[in-house]
Amino acid sequence: MTGQAQTPILQIQAVSKHFGGLQALSNVTFDLPEGQILGLIGPNGAGKTTLFNCINGIYPPEQGHVIFRGRDITGWKPYRVARTGLARTHQIVQPLNELTVLQNVIAGASFGHEHHPLSQAREIADQVLTFVGLAERRDALAAKLNVAQKKRLELARALAARPYLLLLDEVLAGLNPTEIAEMVDVVRAIRDQGVTILIIEHVMHALMNVSDRVIVLDYGEQIAEGSPDEVANDPKVIEAYLGDPKLAQQMMLAE
Repeated sequence: MTGQAQTPILQIQAVSKHFGGLQALSNVTFDLPEGQILGLIGPNGAGKTTLFNCINGIYPPEQGHVIFRGRDITGWKPYRVARTGLARTHQIVQPLNELTVLQNVIAGASFGHEHHPLSQAREIADQVLTFVGLAERRDALAAKLNVAQKKRLELARALAARPYLLLLDEVLAGLNPTEIAEMVDVVRAIRDQGVTILIIEHVMHALMNVSDRVIVLDYGEQIAEGSPDEVANDPKVIEAYLGDPKLAQQMMLAE
């Protein structure tokens, strides 16, 4: 953690969201101090991505507030949220397939909170592509990348926006063990550059190793919060994962 870790950059205050009769989120409340990596875990359908969507404006919550850098951004449109310095990746990568890798990242740099002109956006894009290890693929069409490369491209596009806060939605999904280790190193390096991170992940051992704190959702409710060690040994958390023996075993081995 950095010395700024006591300043909350993000405050989630009693956020609730439902879809018809389904309660996707119920009174979720937490603070994310600046400079931390906060892990968000839970079984499939727990409400993790829905929470991301409420934070960055895809869904307005029915109740509660999203406070980012001291400003209430609840219900703001995604483009407006992006202009405040909050960026995200998506669980299913969404590259602009007809554009090159470089053009994809230039788009990210152009629509961040710093309002860069194209010339400067290109310079930032080149720097970010080098940082995530995609510089050699800069002129390739995004559609031609493999899964691991598309994950890096998604991350690069978000980073090019120069965010204060980065939401990572399963950035490790579909990667092999070597690629996972490399991506974890990238995530740590992003935090070392001063970016606060909220990360959803099912690769439990990686998330537990990279996170300062972990929050657990189950059926839209927040059932645990604490250090990775505290969460991994919480009976409520282990019970929530018992429906998936593989994940439950990962949880108990995560420490």
